[in-house]
Amino acid sequence: MRPLTPAAVRMCQARARVIHLTPRSISFFQPPVRKLDKVLGIRDDFSNRHIGPRQEETQEMLQYLGLKSLNELVDNTLPHNIRLNRSLNLDEPLDEANLIKRATELAEKNIVWRSFIGLGYSNCYTPNSILRNLFQNPGWVTQYTPYQPEISQGRLECLLNYQTMVCDLTALDVANASLLDEGTAGAEAMSLCCRHTKKKKFYLSDKLHPQSQAVVETRARALGIEIVISPVENMDFSNKDVGGVLFQYPNTQGGLFDPTLLIQNARKNGALTVCATDLLALTLVKPPGEFGVDIAVGTSQRFGIPLGYGGPHAAFFAVRNSLVRLMPGRVVGVAKDVNGREGLRLALQTREQHIRRDKATSNICTAQALLANMAAMYAVYHGPEGLRNISQRIHKATLLLAEGVIQAGHTLENPLFFDTLKINPVTDPSEVKLRAKSKEINFRYYDDGHIGVALDETTDENDLEDLLWIFRCKKSVSEIAEQTESNCQNILMSPLQRVTKYLQHPVFNSHHSETKLVRYMKSLENKDISLVHSMIPLGSCTMKLNSTTEMLPVSFNQFSNLHPFVPLEQAMGYQQLLKELEKDMCEITGYDKFSFQPNSGAQGEYAGLRAITSYLDSKFQSHRRICLIPISAHGTNPASAQMAGLKVEVINTANDGSIDIRHLKQKIEKHSKQLACVMITYPSTNGVFEDTVREVCDIIHYYGGQVYLDGANMNAQVGLCRPGDMGGDVSHLNLHKTFCIPHGGGGPGMGPIGVKSHLAPFLPSHPLINPLASLGKQARSFGVVSSAPWSSSSILPISWAYIKMMGNAGLTRATKTAILNANYMVRRMEPDYKILYKGKNGMVAHEFILDVRDFKKTANVDCVDFSKRLQDYGYHAPTVSWPVAGTLMIEPTESEDKSEIDRFCDAMLAIRQEVKDIEEGRSDPVVNPLKMAPHTLHDVTAMNWTRPYSREVAAFPISFVTPDTKMWPTVGRIDEAYGDRNLMCSCPPIESYQSPHLETEEPQAMAAV
Repeated sequence: MRPLTPAAVRMCQARARVIHLTPRSISFFQPPVRKLDKVLGIRDDFSNRHIGPRQEETQEMLQYLGLKSLNELVDNTLPHNIRLNRSLNLDEPLDEANLIKRATELAEKNIVWRSFIGLGYSNCYTPNSILRNLFQNPGWVTQYTPYQPEISQGRLECLLNYQTMVCDLTALDVANASLLDEGTAGAEAMSLCCRHTKKKKFYLSDKLHPQSQAVVETRARALGIEIVISPVENMDFSNKDVGGVLFQYPNTQGGLFDPTLLIQNARKNGALTVCATDLLALTLVKPPGEFGVDIAVGTSQRFGIPLGYGGPHAAFFAVRNSLVRLMPGRVVGVAKDVNGREGLRLALQTREQHIRRDKATSNICTAQALLANMAAMYAVYHGPEGLRNISQRIHKATLLLAEGVIQAGHTLENPLFFDTLKINPVTDPSEVKLRAKSKEINFRYYDDGHIGVALDETTDENDLEDLLWIFRCKKSVSEIAEQTESNCQNILMSPLQRVTKYLQHPVFNSHHSETKLVRYMKSLENKDISLVHSMIPLGSCTMKLNSTTEMLPVSFNQFSNLHPFVPLEQAMGYQQLLKELEKDMCEITGYDKFSFQPNSGAQGEYAGLRAITSYLDSKFQSHRRICLIPISAHGTNPASAQMAGLKVEVINTANDGSIDIRHLKQKIEKHSKQLACVMITYPSTNGVFEDTVREVCDIIHYYGGQVYLDGANMNAQVGLCRPGDMGGDVSHLNLHKTFCIPHGGGGPGMGPIGVKSHLAPFLPSHPLINPLASLGKQARSFGVVSSAPWSSSSILPISWAYIKMMGNAGLTRATKTAILNANYMVRRMEPDYKILYKGKNGMVAHEFILDVRDFKKTANVDCVDFSKRLQDYGYHAPTVSWPVAGTLMIEPTESEDKSEIDRFCDAMLAIRQEVKDIEEGRSDPVVNPLKMAPHTLHDVTAMNWTRPYSREVAAFPISFVTPDTKMWPTVGRIDEAYGDRNLMCSCPPIESYQSPHLETEEPQAMAAV
């Protein structure tokens, strides 16, 4: 490696808020930029790295299908009336080296000042061991949601740690595995309260974070809930008409107060209490659960997660036991496997919107699993004592600053605080702002002239000296520290001091050295299947390559360490990236404007529907509130519709899997005056390109409705057709599917929405920085859907990089290859399996449904048995029992090459032979490889093996599964029912770790399966 230049040395020595790779340091690991490529006509084509099949493999698959070219494949698959008959107008693609150079240039346009803004966002340090071994590790970031628990025990354990951490710190009974952000967590809490109490009035504290207030108010309007904003001391519950109250502790100004009276009054009058709180503060102050709070919400961002200009960050949500079955989101629970050994799983899944649809209480279908895992590991690394040390350091630094501010003549508005001061300056606030600007420091500036200053884990002595100088304090930090008397109240000497213990479980007290921590993280990683092991063929989930080059900019200092509420002039790199990404997205989709505020696909659905209803309201058509949704639609569609205040009418599916046009017309005629919109997915959720999509859009528009085209299957459209051209008025895009943001074991995701120009004024806004500012007086936003203006901004460089490196030709070839791979798999499997739906010419889109329902009659084998047996072959299951119960939905993506696709097909064909062995009496109908799957190492090494098939058949069922390549399921088949009957959603008690026992006997046959 060449020696560092003096400039590079200085850069490496510069103090950073979070220790990340900086843009310039990345270049040391990159090949030289190829400036001659354009002149020479030779370039390194990134699309060849992203797309799996080589040219010869593509030709082999086409030949197998009886086709001559990818264009002929597309002609046989897509309806001609929706085809895009031109190339996408995108920039010439960049190679990987030039992409990093370009990303560096954008990053350097962001100016990272020291931000003491607060408002729920804090600078922090990401331990380097977590940064490298978790956040930058594809073994952690490319897993799918842990719906198959036997091969997901690692991240399930880490999420259970997260839930335990939240329960301990909040002193509440049960926590979920994270939500999207603090604002939406507050909105979910409001919905829970009003649903539980059946009351339509809800109090918000006037000292709530303004972004949280805006998100809750937006959600309430669509649900018909009356919001009353009030000081907590003035809240009146005596009419017994209030469903709940949400207050902040410490509040948005930093103040702490005793909420006992508020909670007692609310409870006495039938209202629930929700406390938005700070997990780090709760290591020092009395937790909400000890006051009797019903629900606690907040963000775990300051537990080692970079600011990221707003996200992604994991919100937490904790409740008392009686509310657990109403709690939104995912919950990890402790269960047992068939052998009686302890195992983890997602509990209470019958609450999810995929099952309850328009009866669902929430449209939450994701979590921030990757960020929750990081926050949990941060707590594991530091332990209770380490967290308390961090908190005490922050609090003592704030006490020193407060003392200096008071001695300089200013007044504090919050006498009891943890880390945040609200200062009434004795001088003109503009003078303070000018002095802060000279030091490149950001504060929170209130409209009334007060100034907010929030300290954090990264605050050091130099910071304090600069802050004291800004407020014209004459004394130094050391001089203030030497004083014996203080004008400020220390939490540790107040009645609100925390006296109870927390994080006593061994997991938080065993891994404080880096050696122990790294080994622990690796042990969890080794329990999970991810894309580093094999293809994950999940239909509708698009588990494609998340390239290293796309991921690198996320760790750049200027992208990761920017507070979401800094002045726009400090975020010009982000603003340019957003502008470029929006331009490319509009070109790809045919829409006119995008909003990047929704931080999940379901939030995108909700935001798009709210834009539609607001548009209709502006046309004096508030009576239009009927939303037509095909029965095959994604489960979040009807859930989002009811959250947006719409009434769902279901449309049947025809025999070929397409929308039943006759039934659609009947519904339209019946509800023509009340029709608001239709929600359809294209290609259909059943995996076919429907010929009638334009007809459907035209009919809806004729009757005055709007068209929501769900973008979940955009991976089959990019470069070939555009939803905006088909007649769509709004679509969301799952950036974690089509545009390469990794799934992270269940999140993060992004669901930006594209709209036609008439809906643009109604896109989401924000109370602090308005994304619609460019529209001026035209803007008529329905409200706010996320805590940050552009939600999870720091992962947007991934999608930006993907588009910039692929270009028009690469993106279009990727789409064609995704369709090719799916049709090749269909052709290989259809002699042995029934393919449920096909389009015209016998083709499918980029995914297809394998119908295994008949095997229940012939061999007592169902789709769950297939999913568990696939684990023995080293594969994650396809999507199980959705969109059609009892089936498997398969999507190979364009990133998998022919050899990997063939291996998966070989596995499925081998399993079909195992089914045939049962059908023809060669295998026991109860104790057979499918019913007993998956087979753990414990199973096949047991002293007694009494099964009628061999250990080799159990563990090595096909030639490519060898001892060198075997991925062992950690536990046997999980008993789902046991876990829900015996709900435990935090780490098991310490006693269970003190008497480990080894089982060596052969497990009993699964007679109940």
